[in-house]
Amino acid sequence: MIHIKLKKGIVHEIEAGSSALDLACKLGLIAPHQAIGVKINDELVDFAFPLKEGDVVHFLDFDDEEGKYIYWHSSAHILAQAVLRLWPDAKPTIGPPIEQGFYYDFADLHISDEDFEAIEKEMQTIIKENYKTQRKVLRNKKEALVAFENNKYKRELIEGFEEDAPITAYQQGEFVDLCRGPHMPNLGKVKALKVLKTSGAYWRGDATREMLTRIYAITFPDRQRLKSFLVCLEEAKKRDHRLIGQKLDFFSLKEEGPGMPFIHPKGMIIWNALLDYWRECHDKAGYVEIKTPVMLSKELWIRSGHWQNYRQNMYTSEIEERAFAIKPMNCPGGMLYYKTKMHSYREFPLRVAEIGHVHRHEASGALSGLFRVRSFHQDDAHIYFTPEQMEDEILRVINLADEIYATFGLNYHLELSTRPEKETIGTDEEWERATTALKRALDRTERPYIINEGDGAFYGPKIDLHIKDAIGRSWQCGTIQLDMALPIAFDLEYVTVDGSRSRPIMIHRALYGSIERFFGVLIEHFAGKFPLWMSPRQVRLLPVADRHVEYAKKVSEHLETLKFHVEIDDSHESVSKKVRNAQLEQVNYMLTVGDRELEKQTITLRTRDNVVRGEMEVAAFIIKIEKERRERSLTSSFSKDG
Repeated sequence: MIHIKLKKGIVHEIEAGSSALDLACKLGLIAPHQAIGVKINDELVDFAFPLKEGDVVHFLDFDDEEGKYIYWHSSAHILAQAVLRLWPDAKPTIGPPIEQGFYYDFADLHISDEDFEAIEKEMQTIIKENYKTQRKVLRNKKEALVAFENNKYKRELIEGFEEDAPITAYQQGEFVDLCRGPHMPNLGKVKALKVLKTSGAYWRGDATREMLTRIYAITFPDRQRLKSFLVCLEEAKKRDHRLIGQKLDFFSLKEEGPGMPFIHPKGMIIWNALLDYWRECHDKAGYVEIKTPVMLSKELWIRSGHWQNYRQNMYTSEIEERAFAIKPMNCPGGMLYYKTKMHSYREFPLRVAEIGHVHRHEASGALSGLFRVRSFHQDDAHIYFTPEQMEDEILRVINLADEIYATFGLNYHLELSTRPEKETIGTDEEWERATTALKRALDRTERPYIINEGDGAFYGPKIDLHIKDAIGRSWQCGTIQLDMALPIAFDLEYVTVDGSRSRPIMIHRALYGSIERFFGVLIEHFAGKFPLWMSPRQVRLLPVADRHVEYAKKVSEHLETLKFHVEIDDSHESVSKKVRNAQLEQVNYMLTVGDRELEKQTITLRTRDNVVRGEMEVAAFIIKIEKERRERSLTSSFSKDG
């Protein structure tokens, strides 16, 4: 017998020679959502992995992020196997899991939505066959190339591997695929599935390469989760920011400027509310704001490393025989600002913020509304401090993010990405100090966080903030990135307490991230129903007849002096039609004025949720909405009345 340590330090005894699968069965972890994957001594392995004395074993369920990854990765192989059964001449290329489900790309395949039912039926057949996945080790590139000699796409991937490194493939029934794994122990854990859509995709994301057919799908360990997902998907379609943005006249995208949004007057009201709030928060938090040029010289981008590593995504120009580039990010300009004078430790922490307009060349096929654009604004900040200030300063950034996201009713979770295995800069001591400071700051928040081992940048570890919207979707917006590269590249210094020179610790951080993208997220989060403080249509007066228009104008002028966004619908439509139009345009408050209101100098209030709140004094209405605006309330001041 050998002794295995389980989660929470529980020790379990099992026969020598047992596998991880044997242990899972003995523990009764046989439900579809249980034992999706397994970690032994903190390493993801297959269930056939033999156990030895003292191993620490952690079984992953579907509710674990890594468990979902394995579940959907295994499911991608089911999809590929089904497609090859139906279209034997298709060539499978790659099929990774994504945030919601998975996709697989195929060459020599042409399908439409009408084929989805057949694919789903064949996937269900494969699942019923309940194959046990088998890991195969190919000793080297030569053996792997022979195994996949009929698939040029797999061969191209293999050519990129190290010469003598073992290469793995996974088999289920007749289907064998090049894959690192690991996989679920058997396919029968999949209990519900749906093919979602198909699209074109370039091989390896390169627009000069072949166009492939991509199939998106999702699977679950029970039908209820699939049902809930599909309901959420339908709700997401209703909230599509591109449709709402057009309907409510917030923004548009033109062929003359692909990926470069036009923000309309109503959209600018929301945009400015976002920036006003951002500036208020940052002023209170001790930031200064700067503005750096949009176009800077080639020499700067060489110094920052962007010219060598990012030029294909930059817009460049030549002026007076000198090369320039429109900035794809604000950081190098921020470094030049820092160097305009010598700084002292007495100034630290120095918090320098910028709403920077940046441009990045994205492939036209990747552009998507406000979510993926070529021209956007980032709410960057570069913060300089001493090593002793690092932990407290990181915590201050997290607390600022917490305050901002809460104002919009957005929950979030935190992820820490640590040092990659290869090609990093900085000493072991610097990485250890930085990572420890990030961890300590995260621990002080008392919020749970995920550690992504090895996913940091080559120049430092980072914290990502993933916000969750009203229907539970996750969006990565904020980031707190420690940077050891730019302070070295730009030779940044400060005067220490003893008069010597030292290099500052620097983080760059963004909280909205891309303001365009955050705007799009908020459109979908609120479904276009913005709270009063940032709504472009706060109040609309609805005169019953022409004789009531003058009184409506009087009320409107009073509200306008208080800086509310007010409109009058003086059309000849019926009141019910005016109300309907206002509701479709997501007006927060509708004020009907007729003979009674004119006589008593009152208004009759109807809220956006189509509840009539009745007749009231104008002054009483104003007191309520001024408080609602001042407090940036997410709910109506009248929601608790009546």
